[in-house]
Amino acid sequence: MEALGIGLVPFSPLGKGFLTGTINADVELDKADTRNMLPRFSKENREANQALVDLVVSIAKEKNATPAQVALAWLLAQQPFIVPIPGTSKLHRLQENIGAVNIVLSKDDLTEIHAALATIKISGERYPAQLRDAAERK
Repeated sequence: MEALGIGLVPFSPLGKGFLTGTINADVELDKADTRNMLPRFSKENREANQALVDLVVSIAKEKNATPAQVALAWLLAQQPFIVPIPGTSKLHRLQENIGAVNIVLSKDDLTEIHAALATIKISGERYPAQLRDAAERK
């Protein structure tokens, strides 16, 4: 990508809110919340994926940052052509997200995150089968 001058804008870089540390297996999503239809947001899958969130939260505490900032800083640390653009409708979240550029992840932090990603199998599909199937038919 870099050699071709192509950038990458990661889709939903905060995992639809999961990597913010505010959603766990005990959180009851509002009935109107569209995440209810996503397999990854079932109670069982949120519980299974909590280890990754716990790591992000732990690093955030060490850095005096938010989990969202750490998740975005991790993406920014990958390659200069990777530019996450998290969506938000709240000004304070926009300001929080912008703060990710000030978070410096050490080599040890990055190694710890990469090791976790290599060992933790993310549970639950991103989208329900009917949506995946429809997208594949296009």
